[in-house]
Amino acid sequence: MKDASEMYIPTYTDVITAHDRIRPYIHRTPVLTSTYFNELTGAELFFKCENFQKAGAFKVRGACNAVFGLPDDMLEKGVATHSSGNHALSLSYAAGRRGIPCTVVMPKTAPEAKKAAVRGYGGTIVECEPSTSSREAVFAEVQERTGAEFVHPYNDPRVIAGQGTCSREMMEQVPGLDAVIAPIGGGGMISGTCLTLSNIAPGVEIYAAEPEQADDAYRSFKAGHIIADDAPVTVADGLKVPLKELTWHFVSNHVTDILTASEDEIVDAMKLTWQRMKIVMEASCAVPMATILKNRDVFRGKRVGVIVTGGNVDLDKLPWMQG
Repeated sequence: MKDASEMYIPTYTDVITAHDRIRPYIHRTPVLTSTYFNELTGAELFFKCENFQKAGAFKVRGACNAVFGLPDDMLEKGVATHSSGNHALSLSYAAGRRGIPCTVVMPKTAPEAKKAAVRGYGGTIVECEPSTSSREAVFAEVQERTGAEFVHPYNDPRVIAGQGTCSREMMEQVPGLDAVIAPIGGGGMISGTCLTLSNIAPGVEIYAAEPEQADDAYRSFKAGHIIADDAPVTVADGLKVPLKELTWHFVSNHVTDILTASEDEIVDAMKLTWQRMKIVMEASCAVPMATILKNRDVFRGKRVGVIVTGGNVDLDKLPWMQG
């Protein structure tokens, strides 16, 4: 495994270039506020709503930057990736806009809504078992067969630079933030946030939010090295993947702290946000709100940017309907 010193580490110039490149293909998503949540938490919260993004998730930013940055001589074989959902459908969206093929390896347990979106955008799905080891093994076969350009869901400088455009927009929309919090799985969004904020707002605290049942980033952060779980089980299906070398570089150097929430706390926060803000968010996106409610002393009195990362939900299988 390479460490970050052997990989290209994106710069803030890459974020600016990415923003110019992807602007025709993404939304500048709105920032919403909630008096109810401000009073409940004692903080002033600003929700950057990437659930309103093209393809329903922030991952379109990184996927578009990778796809539209490809030279013409690499287009014929297309792109490929492995993903539990939002990166898969985002890469399919971007590839469709550029008119190139896209193959994605997805766990067979991935939400049907996300599989349907991949197919709707023209992507081809190859299924695997719901573990990191199975995902990577099946993907190796796909890449050898297709010769496609691998666009990693998060451990890719092109993807991280694209994700950094989200917090760049947020800082333009909401000056004077004290902290920003986002979910963490593999760490692509957090890495992009670290990249942008360390350059344009270095005094802003950066918090990552993670499920207790998939807390390998939390344990990595405390241990000082990457700890990877193979197949954690959590309602937050987008946060099951481990950190990699490039994202660990940003997490270990720039994140203030990683906070965790239980499954019940995540579902309660998701339901409460749906009820009070009338926005559709995934369970993965509810983890920051769950950790804010759990750690009110950390955020009280602060202006906090909350990145709502996606809204691709299987409406027939909402977590509070299970049982």
